[in-house]
Amino acid sequence: MSGSIHGCRLRTGRASETGRIYLLTAVVKDRKPTFSNFHMAQLLINELRRTQSEGFVKSLAWVVMPDHFHWLIELQNASLATIMQRTKSRSGRVINAACERNDHFWQQGYHDRAIRYDEDLASVARYVVANPLRAGWVKRLGDYPHWDAIWL
Repeated sequence: MSGSIHGCRLRTGRASETGRIYLLTAVVKDRKPTFSNFHMAQLLINELRRTQSEGFVKSLAWVVMPDHFHWLIELQNASLATIMQRTKSRSGRVINAACERNDHFWQQGYHDRAIRYDEDLASVARYVVANPLRAGWVKRLGDYPHWDAIWL
C-alpha cells in the first residue's frame, strides 16, 4: 500500500508546459531486458518516432537500454501524462503481440525531469545517449544501435 501512496506523492505538483524540454524515463515491468532483442527495441523506437510524427513532441535525443528508455523531448501538443500513456500503451501492445503474450509490459508511472532553461541541451543529450558507454556495453557510442540525437 505504501507504494501507491508514494506514487501519488510523486505526481503531486507535476505539470506539463508546452515548449518545455523534459527528460523522460520508463522502465519495463520487473526490469526484464526485453530490448536486448534488436527487433523489440525497434518496435519501441517506432513508437517514439510515431509520437513525434503526430506532432506531440519534438524528439531531441533518446536511448533504448535493455530494460528501460530515456527520452529527451520538447513538449508540443499534449501533456506529459498523455505522451507517456500513449507511448507506453502502444509500444506495450505491439511488443506483447510480437512476443505472443498479453500482460502489463511497463512498470507503472514514469520519471520526468524538466530541463532548466540555462542547461546546455547538447550536454544533456550526450549524457542520455552515453548510457551504453557508462554501462560498459560498448567502447564507442557508434557501436550501440538504439539511440539518436539531433546534435550528434
